[in-house]
Amino acid sequence: MEAPVERGWQAGDIAATREVPPNGAAPCHVFRMTVRVGYHETDGQRRVHHANYLNYFEQSRVEMLRAAGFDYRRLEDEGLMLVISELNVRYRGAAEFDDILQISTWVTNVRGARIAHHHQVARDGQVLVECDLICGCIDATGKVRRLPPNWVRHFAPDGTSGGSAEP
Repeated sequence: MEAPVERGWQAGDIAATREVPPNGAAPCHVFRMTVRVGYHETDGQRRVHHANYLNYFEQSRVEMLRAAGFDYRRLEDEGLMLVISELNVRYRGAAEFDDILQISTWVTNVRGARIAHHHQVARDGQVLVECDLICGCIDATGKVRRLPPNWVRHFAPDGTSGGSAEP
């Protein structure tokens, strides 16, 4: 019998490892979490509404930070925030109500005030949705600010002080 998975993530449903990501790029920290599709996330055909994948990506980015020992709330308390400046989503298939999905997230580029992520949503190993996005770091007035240096060091895909996991 399959272990129950609640909506959102549970301690046993997340993993963060340094590895070669599924796209074969340079080794980096790959974060994975498992979600079960809730009925409220679906449209009239019981498929996940396209906009809800953005919520999965956001949740995964925040949990990736937490798993790495960084606290997004603390970043905001210090007057910084991440805003999405670019977003490209590719839909290859549809997830449906009650599906168990694996969300994989990794940083593809980090330097200065920008951090780029790649997200994959898969069901039973089949990639359904992919997303590339860039977040910019700003302060409360909207002025661009550099990312904290420890973030850059940690998430640099090539293990340097900043770099790229783009193939």
